[in-house]
Amino acid sequence: MAGKRTDRIVTLLLDKHGRTFADELGVNPKRNTPSPLFQLLCLALLSSARLGAGKAMQASKALARAGWKTPQGMANTRWEQRVDVLNKNGYARYDEKTASQLADMVGHLQAKYAGDLRKLRAEADGDPNKARRLLKEFKGIGDVGADIFLREVQVAWEEYQPFADKLALKAASRLGLGNDAASLAQHVSQERFPLLVAALVRSQLAKDHEEILAQS
Repeated sequence: MAGKRTDRIVTLLLDKHGRTFADELGVNPKRNTPSPLFQLLCLALLSSARLGAGKAMQASKALARAGWKTPQGMANTRWEQRVDVLNKNGYARYDEKTASQLADMVGHLQAKYAGDLRKLRAEADGDPNKARRLLKEFKGIGDVGADIFLREVQVAWEEYQPFADKLALKAASRLGLGNDAASLAQHVSQERFPLLVAALVRSQLAKDHEEILAQS
């Protein structure tokens, strides 16, 4: 694909979809502090249920509105409270299971990392496979959830950049932008790379590849 057309595709993607999911959630991972990192972990857990990205975001925002933005805040909740919030925000089929998983997640986070995911970062020591394995130790987080967390946290944990998950790479392949993160990284600056990856995920969810190609 010609370079100029590739540039147009990247521009169209960023103009239409260039917003990270962390930004949509209202958290700033660049702060690299326990609260936004914890909220990203909650999003990763909720995204692991087979309910779609929209409902995962809705429920994650609801948890934040309830004031449960830190491990301790979540630990102070009752199971019934978590079930109620999840039930009212798209998780009616998974509310009880997910409410229990949130408690298990917080318990593991506090026991192993003293409630601070930066300790997980230190333990992984820049190895994405180890980071993924450690993230999957949280009950309810599988490959998809681990990749979502790493995709969004790379703005702060720069040792994992460039990182692109399977959903982003599927869209990238369809749009002729490459089949791996290193190829994608050639199209934008390091600062804008997380925006491009998020835009690709959003394009894949919207299934608008043909529309973007037609406009380019």
